[in-house]
Amino acid sequence: MAIFSTPAPDSDEGPKAPFNRRKGDGIPLSIVARDMTITGDMDTKGVVKVEGRIKGTIRAEAQVIISPGAVIEGDLHTKEAIVAGEIRGTINATERVELQATALVRGDISTPRIAILEGGKVTGEVNMTEGTKGESERVRAEG
Repeated sequence: MAIFSTPAPDSDEGPKAPFNRRKGDGIPLSIVARDMTITGDMDTKGVVKVEGRIKGTIRAEAQVIISPGAVIEGDLHTKEAIVAGEIRGTINATERVELQATALVRGDISTPRIAILEGGKVTGEVNMTEGTKGESERVRAEG
């Protein structure tokens, strides 16, 4: 099999991991380069990798990856967030959040599962929800 090909549907290579992205797997990837600043909201059905700066809300159905040195000034809405940079806003993840050692989150986090590596920092509330509604569940419970 070639390096960049996708296995045939009847291949016995087994199931792919949900975010094991390969060329041709149908999950789009958007990259915000180190020297880019985007002002405005982003929406995608795929994966967003941020190496630069975004001032706005990010909505990614699959995954958001925030590289070391990247800065987000806005909220994240996604299935999975992997953070190694800085976020000034809330994170709403329906499945999982991972804060790496260089992560700095200045805002609330709402997710059913979270991993914070030693050195990762959060200034805000961490709300581990059971369902996928995130923030709306907490508001209903308090109100």
